[in-house]
Parts: sequence; C-alpha cells; structure tokens
Amino acid sequence: QVQLVESGGGLVQPGGSLRLSCAASGKIFRMSDVQWYRQAPGKGREMVAGITKGGSTNYADSVKDRFTVSGDSAKNTVYLQMNSLKPEDTGDYYCNAHGMMMTDLGRWDDFDSWGQGTQVTVSS
Repeated sequence: QVQLVESGGGLVQPGGSLRLSCAASGKIFRMSDVQWYRQAPGKGREMVAGITKGGSTNYADSVKDRFTVSGDSAKNTVYLQMNSLKPEDTGDYYCNAHGMMMTDLGRWDDFDSWGQGTQVTVSS
C-alpha cells in the first residue's frame, strides 16, 4: 500500500501563512497526480489544489493567487503553500494521490490513497 502523511497544519492569524506537506511512502513506481482537499466544520470535502506529474496545477477559485501547490518527485512529497489565509480557510486538509505501485504479489497496480489529514485554523 501507499501511505500519505500530511503535516504543517496549525493555528495562524488571518493574513498569515502555512506550508502543508504530503509525504508518500511505499512501493511507489509513479505518482500521477496529487490533490489537496479541505473539509470545513459541518461542510463537505472540497478540492483546493492539484498537481500532475508533469507539473500542471489547478486551483479552486477561492484560493487562486493565494495558494501554491508544488512537488518534489525525489522525495515523493507535495507541498501546499498557503498565503493570505482567511478564517474561511479553516478546516481539515487532506491529500489524495494516484499513481502506480507494486503490490505484495509483485505486480504493478494503480493506487488511490488518502492521508489522515492535518488541521488548519485561521483565527485571531
């Protein structure tokens, strides 16, 4: 299996910044794409940003020009730099990765993995 671990969340004042990390481990052959999602208290999960293996990125309108997603393929890690944070950015942030891995049976297979989430609170 492929494990994802998010880190970097915390409490920050409005206007502040945080950088989240999503580190993948396991028998990974290729990471195809990674998305960041967030879930605010009492609301559904929404896609925030994504990046493909080729470096293409996409963002939700609510975070464009404030958030930047990037990746370090050598470390199998994706980052989400969040600037000019607003109270409405508060929530649990999750990363979701797709790609190809080697199974315990020694076969290549697709994977779709989620991390456990990291909490972001934007408040004065």
